[in-house]
Amino acid sequence: MMDTNAIYVLWLREMKRFTRAKSRVIGILVMPLFFLLGLGLGLGGLVSHVGGESYLQFIVPGIIGMSLMSASIASGFSVIWDREFGFLKEIMVTPNSMASIAVGRMLGGTTTAMISATMVTIVSVLVGFQIHYSIMILLAIVFMVLIAMTFISLGLILASMITDLQGFGMITNFFTMPLLFLSNGLFPLSQFPKIVQYISYFNPLGYGIDGIRGTLGGVSAFPLALDLAAMVIVVVAMASFATYAFSKSEAGV
Repeated sequence: MMDTNAIYVLWLREMKRFTRAKSRVIGILVMPLFFLLGLGLGLGGLVSHVGGESYLQFIVPGIIGMSLMSASIASGFSVIWDREFGFLKEIMVTPNSMASIAVGRMLGGTTTAMISATMVTIVSVLVGFQIHYSIMILLAIVFMVLIAMTFISLGLILASMITDLQGFGMITNFFTMPLLFLSNGLFPLSQFPKIVQYISYFNPLGYGIDGIRGTLGGVSAFPLALDLAAMVIVVVAMASFATYAFSKSEAGV
């Protein structure tokens, strides 16, 4: 049974850790902003149009998705850190359910990821990204939340199986970079071989970025209903597995 107080306390703890760790905030934002300025503005001056839109319009949703993925999966670091310093042992002896603890961490990670994505979006608008202001912005926020929850779940799953920070960092890079380049976020997948395009259909980040591109920019490769359905299915599956893996792992703490 869910304990709302425990969920709130863990969410608040994540917020305080995020705001107090200035280096963490900077680290999460540096790479997306580097891609935005280096590719969006630099390469964008050489590439005239991609699918009928400017390269900056094309790449910004991908960079927003990248910022969400990076900030979300980094939540796994806090799990390993808490395990290392005994915080998990302390909360394990409380009567709170493991599901409440997992949900509290997911909500905290989702909030920090959304803050990072909002910052990237604001900078993108300042450098020329044009948003189609309409009710669809609310659906864009839904896609952002779904991306965040997907990769927070992945971070929890990996943190449940990996015990050291260095190993976690290496494994997350192994997952994140291929997912990013196979997401239609930085480069149009229509230019890749057919086999790569078929593989990309199994990439949840691709549906999330396509949903953000369609809601903010008005152009998407798939129907938004398909993007939304795919992301909801992935989130439900990943969150369920993350909660299970987390509970099994921490049961032995």
